[in-house]
Amino acid sequence: MSASLVPQIRIQNCNDAPIRADGEFVLYWMISFRRLSSNFSFQRAVELAVELQKPLVIFEPLRTEYRWACDRIHRFMIDGMAENAARINALNNPGVMYFPYVEPLPNADKGLLLALARRACVVVTDDFPSAFLPHMVSAAAARLPVRLESVDSNGLLPLRATGRVFTTAFSFRAYLQKELPPHLEEFPKPNPLSGVRLPPIQSLPPEITTRWPPVSAKLLAGDRAELAALPIDHSVGIVEARGGSTLARHRLKKFLDQHLSQYAAGANDPDAENRSGLSPYLHFGHISSHELFHELMTREEWSPLCLGEKTGGKREGWWGASPGAESWLDEFITWRELGYNMTSHRDDYDQYESLPDWAQATLAKHERDPRPFVYCLDQFAAAATHDPLWNAAQMQLVREGRIHNYLRMLWGKKLLEWTATPRDALEVMIELNNKFALDGRNPNSYSGIFWVLGRYDRAWGPERPIFGTIRYMSSDNTRKKLCVREYLKTFV
Repeated sequence: MSASLVPQIRIQNCNDAPIRADGEFVLYWMISFRRLSSNFSFQRAVELAVELQKPLVIFEPLRTEYRWACDRIHRFMIDGMAENAARINALNNPGVMYFPYVEPLPNADKGLLLALARRACVVVTDDFPSAFLPHMVSAAAARLPVRLESVDSNGLLPLRATGRVFTTAFSFRAYLQKELPPHLEEFPKPNPLSGVRLPPIQSLPPEITTRWPPVSAKLLAGDRAELAALPIDHSVGIVEARGGSTLARHRLKKFLDQHLSQYAAGANDPDAENRSGLSPYLHFGHISSHELFHELMTREEWSPLCLGEKTGGKREGWWGASPGAESWLDEFITWRELGYNMTSHRDDYDQYESLPDWAQATLAKHERDPRPFVYCLDQFAAAATHDPLWNAAQMQLVREGRIHNYLRMLWGKKLLEWTATPRDALEVMIELNNKFALDGRNPNSYSGIFWVLGRYDRAWGPERPIFGTIRYMSSDNTRKKLCVREYLKTFV
């Protein structure tokens, strides 16, 4: 095979099976980076199809038996599938087929990937380091009769660029300032299919499409009855935010036009709503951090020549961009990719034992301290505590699938204070976040949860009951620091 334009550090062979030149097509198994642009995985699949001169089949499945499967998550993901279907149809490229599949019953997809792979030359999939996906890819690699490649298109820094787990944002930022610049020269293609002509593919064989029919046009169009018929949790309803790459780009443009200039000073103000709102779109792969970076830096008229020479790990100044841009870059590169670093190198990233030793020690010391209030999971889920600000944050999570970033930190700190043990607090945080948040189950989401208990932080004094030397936050101080009047009116 000729040299790939996708950086080799992003490509991983998952098995020792061969690439079969006599296969019928190249199969792209789209499981995380659910987009057709700025996607190294898709680019690699197109590249292989061109080299082998075979059609390309894009297989985007959605299962029902994953934990926390619900209307909210399914609808958002199906929105993206509908857009992918429309884009492929508009291309009118006879060598490319899109096969979206939504599982109608638990385990109905069993055997589908294998049936497709048996006809394929090679299978390319997405290298995502969280949730059930790594285990699913590993299991598939052992079964498939052809080469399975997983490709990393998670962030600007390749997951395998370092074998080290970073324990603070400062140390990771210092590493990025030294090692990231070369990777800024290696961006995925905005449109991998541009100018590509492949041998035509008419259809998949009936033995596949009869047993596993593609998702219905009604479900793609948003039919509620079709969604209600799926075996998922219907108590977590759809929200106003809809999925798909087009809406992600609209949000990005609105943020850059209206909010970036105030981001450095006002990102933590709930009433100002200066956040980008792009976290769910990044999580479900509807937009890439490469595209965010490109659009932001184009507006900034930035080039790598703007980078500072000193690499001391400081938050401001290294990028050579405006204050708002520097602040947002630190959020969606440093902090986001710090979480991906953890999940890609530690299998126990979601376990209590992954906390720093100092955090576990201080929490253990104060585990038996009396709690002022203790609530059960159902009370937390229903926002039925004594604290109006906490209840408002929880109601935003239930209604909108998100919590304002600063209030999400307070939300977690109070869960530590109002549960019987720190382990209980972790369990409640994970359950509520992953059940209701559109960006739950993401490496960055786990970073936020575990930060509450000391990950990426340090010991703080004075030592307090329950918290020990874990950073403390209170609703009273938050009200003094932030303007929350309109926020409380909206969600209480």
